[in-house]
Amino acid sequence: MIEKKAVGEAAAQYVKDGMVVGLGTGSTVYYTIQKVGEYVKEGMNIRAIPTSEETKKLALDLNIPLVTFAEVNHLDVVIDGADEVDCHFALTKGGGGALLREKLIADATDLFIVVADSSKMVEKLGKFPLPVEVTPFSWERTARQIEELGSIATRRLNGTEPYISDNGNYILDCSFEIIEDPEGLSQKLNRIPGVVENGLFVNMAKIVFTVEDGKVVKKMK
Repeated sequence: MIEKKAVGEAAAQYVKDGMVVGLGTGSTVYYTIQKVGEYVKEGMNIRAIPTSEETKKLALDLNIPLVTFAEVNHLDVVIDGADEVDCHFALTKGGGGALLREKLIADATDLFIVVADSSKMVEKLGKFPLPVEVTPFSWERTARQIEELGSIATRRLNGTEPYISDNGNYILDCSFEIIEDPEGLSQKLNRIPGVVENGLFVNMAKIVFTVEDGKVVKKMK
């Protein structure tokens, strides 16, 4: 079993005719998007908002009609991946650099579904560095303030140059080791001037598709 493919395709069952769908970013939700493309080819009326330029390109290649928040205010379902998922459905996201758009889109639905292979399921968040999107201006000072919360903050690079998000910002990858209170940490991070958004998604996911004992399982909150 290819876990990413199995869980990505399983989540696509929640996409129905007439829906407006949020399409996530990453190697697992890639398979969900491929499935949505098949639905469109079969004649289903589906419109989507992508969480990144990468997903936008994939959706256009599959002829999935795209809309913007100028046209819609609410999404029927959002399906996205995660870097880590804890036992309370708190997530670390942003390894692909799209965390700000991902959070904006996840906030626009009552049904946020996460697809994650078994390696992403953890007891507590923290092994994967937490991405934090920051303004390029004064990023060094912002990084020092983040480190005062107990992390090591490293500016993400693209080769030898700073990685630039789709929104024109930097990403700091912040190692906290163990995140005991994701909600509290998220609030502290977002109070720091220069922080645009952080990759902690707390009390947002309603369903997680993953793999246990070689089988796809659906976990509900």
